[in-house]
Amino acid sequence: MSLPEFEAFLRRTIGLDVASVTPAMVERSVRGRMAARGLPDPGSYLELLRSSEAELQELIETVVIPETWFFRDREVFATLAKIAAEGWPSVGARPGGLLRLLSLPCATGEEPYSMAMALLDAGLPPERFRVDAVDISLGSLQRAQHAVYGRNSFRGDDIGFRERHFHKEGAGWRLDERVRSQVHFTVGNLIDSFLLSGTEIYDAVFCRNVLIYFGTEARDRVIATLDRLLAPEGLLFMGPSETSLLPERRFRPARLPRAFAFYKAKAGSPQPPVGASPRKRARSPVAASTSVPPPAPKPAPFPLPLPLPVSVPAASPAPADPARALDEAMRLADQGRLAEAAALCEAHLREHGPSARGFYLLGLVRDAARDHREAAALYRKALYIDPKNQEVLFHLASLLESQGAAQEAKLLNDRARRLAVNGKEKT
Repeated sequence: MSLPEFEAFLRRTIGLDVASVTPAMVERSVRGRMAARGLPDPGSYLELLRSSEAELQELIETVVIPETWFFRDREVFATLAKIAAEGWPSVGARPGGLLRLLSLPCATGEEPYSMAMALLDAGLPPERFRVDAVDISLGSLQRAQHAVYGRNSFRGDDIGFRERHFHKEGAGWRLDERVRSQVHFTVGNLIDSFLLSGTEIYDAVFCRNVLIYFGTEARDRVIATLDRLLAPEGLLFMGPSETSLLPERRFRPARLPRAFAFYKAKAGSPQPPVGASPRKRARSPVAASTSVPPPAPKPAPFPLPLPLPVSVPAASPAPADPARALDEAMRLADQGRLAEAAALCEAHLREHGPSARGFYLLGLVRDAARDHREAAALYRKALYIDPKNQEVLFHLASLLESQGAAQEAKLLNDRARRLAVNGKEKT
């Protein structure tokens, strides 16, 4: 199989950096779709992909595996609720006083629904805010609109929100209509320069744990889109492992503790005090709210029809011993048998799905083989699943420091040390 052709195609169409999900996983997805279509020739399947949006969507569903849950990084949502309750500065001058929020990519809906629940719990009336949610995966959006969630979507010790906003339905929990009605789902491609063009700008944009999947060119396009969509007074919320990926000429840290939030950068504008809410400024026209020229008008992406047909797959049985292969991979890596160790890690990820340990061990193997670019991408994937993994934080910091990224390395080392101290205090 000529995998580079498929890698180039996915990079061009959805901006995917294949190293972030490993080439083996992409090859597995391509072979699976070829089998489903009865096409033994990779060239024929590539031609089908180029001519069929439906088939591209099917491939995306197998490559993009969302890993999300309600109130992931709880402090982020607490910050959003606190600022909204105090009165978002940009909203006062807007007719109707509507707070506009955006989640992209929204995966299966846990993030935008968490935004809505946080604001409702903070006492914000439903008519005072709207959450738009965008994702490229139609299957994920269908599940989001179905709004029935299993145990994996409720993690951590504090899940009291489930009693307030969900009711039991079969083996899962269905989200109440009061929350569901606040979120509006839309199909969209994040690297599309016309994404959401023609819509009003947003007071807060959540774009977390996605830049790590993009190559440099696609990442630059996404950052330009985020700049265009965010209001001058707005906040951009990122994932904790992505804070160094934003260029300083476009965004500056908001200094809101553990929120990983950014303001738009403005020439000559002073930094806000630590913990301060967005400051009130004169309202600017939409065209002036971005540092790059806005794209020519184009119709906004179509909203999803309600209701969509939903096919929710049955839960797969738990694997007998998913850790055994990774233990063996570590043993092989310790013996210097890197190719065999990598093959075991990739097989584990194919069979059992994404896991922090799987990505971490494969990252160690790539690191040892001096494939530093893929190693960094794999460490970031592991942190996406387990943001408090100290081993991964230290290894990624060490790798980045060796590559000259001293500032991000220091931030990661500081995070790891804080986690170590906090862990000792609890014991």
